Amino acid sequence: MTSTDSSRELTFILGGARSGKSAHAERLAAQSGLPVTYIATASIGDAEFAERVRLHRERRPAYWTLVEAPLDLAGALLEADAAGHCVLIDCLTLWLANLLFSSGSADAQIATLPDGARAAFAQFDAALAQVRGKVIVVSNEIGLGVVPLGSVTRLYVDELGRLNQCVAAASTRATMMVAGLPLALKG
Repeated sequence: MTSTDSSRELTFILGGARSGKSAHAERLAAQSGLPVTYIATASIGDAEFAERVRLHRERRPAYWTLVEAPLDLAGALLEADAAGHCVLIDCLTLWLANLLFSSGSADAQIATLPDGARAAFAQFDAALAQVRGKVIVVSNEIGLGVVPLGSVTRLYVDELGRLNQCVAAASTRATMMVAGLPLALKG
């Protein structure tokens, strides 16, 4: 994930649940002074999650463009990206869950990353390498705890860790959010 355009800016923000990562990313996007496209990867599955999404929406400026991309994140990024524009992607964690469990149920037999998910990763990797504007990517850091007991959960944790490493390597800046505080990791 490298870009030949030195004007590109890729900021990666990760942290645990309720660490302040989305709010921090939104502040950075607002402070950029650029037009913002917010790419949401969430698929709403229940009332509690719908409430979370509602709170996120209320926090964002109404004039930001919203694109919902639960599966085709690369396509959404390529369409939204432009020089002099800011794209905020929130978040890789939900995108991976959508890719793994797009059938609507957690299959206890899943043991490897499906080919469609591998292709989506490669497409996202290629899209990040082509960005021309400011891009902010949000993800959870979920690999700090114990090794999960179930094979599906281990697969999810492992693949998110690999995805996070790939995006962090491509980023010009990376920040870890802990208790609402940004810790600079890169740039």
